[in-house]
Amino acid sequence: MSEPVVIPLGGVDCRFEPRLWPFAEERRADIEANWSKFIADKPASFNGKVFLQHHWTIENGIYCGRYLETDYASFIAWRDFGHPGPPMRNGFAMAALQARDGAYLLGVMGPGTANAGKIYFAAGTPDRDDLLSDGTIDLAGSVLRELGEETGIRPEEIAVSDLWHCVEHGVRAAFMRPVRIDMPAEDARALMLDRMKSLHEEELADIYIARGPGDIDPARMPPFQAAYLKAMFTDQG
Repeated sequence: MSEPVVIPLGGVDCRFEPRLWPFAEERRADIEANWSKFIADKPASFNGKVFLQHHWTIENGIYCGRYLETDYASFIAWRDFGHPGPPMRNGFAMAALQARDGAYLLGVMGPGTANAGKIYFAAGTPDRDDLLSDGTIDLAGSVLRELGEETGIRPEEIAVSDLWHCVEHGVRAAFMRPVRIDMPAEDARALMLDRMKSLHEEELADIYIARGPGDIDPARMPPFQAAYLKAMFTDQG
């Protein structure tokens, strides 16, 4: 797989454009067997509906993505089986949360999640909560929703940039949106850890502070996450 590429964007145009996904139809028995193994290890997982990209282009700085809907079990099997079939992408939004002192605040995924122990910004594969009535996949709304669900941070407590970066890496397109909280990183971490105790679903085990390149942890951060932090710290330097 090639190295991640960080691309500044002028905007995103992501929409639901339904179609059948042959993998999900033709490999149903394998998908169900894989799901049985998956939930045996992570029993809190729910086989809900998610959106995956089947088409994407970048035109005049605008990322245009078109999504189909599938079930989470098919998505997990596609991941576990090495992403077989025609090219598809997991295109998801992330809250690039930065404190007043410039440090970034990332989540450490909890033991019951699909990526336990990994470190990255609050995020989630788009689902029906992100679908607007006109067919738009609301990635901007997903940023706020995922940040709130995972950390307890409220929209009125943050400032959200109009900027986007897309980090392309193989089958992943991570849409990073800068979000600032007007608190020092340690205070913001303490606030989130306190609120996480009362969240309906506790997805995160901890909040990780990254103040500079030395805090990039390639063993625990996905390559797209590490690439984004490296690019941002380079710009700040």
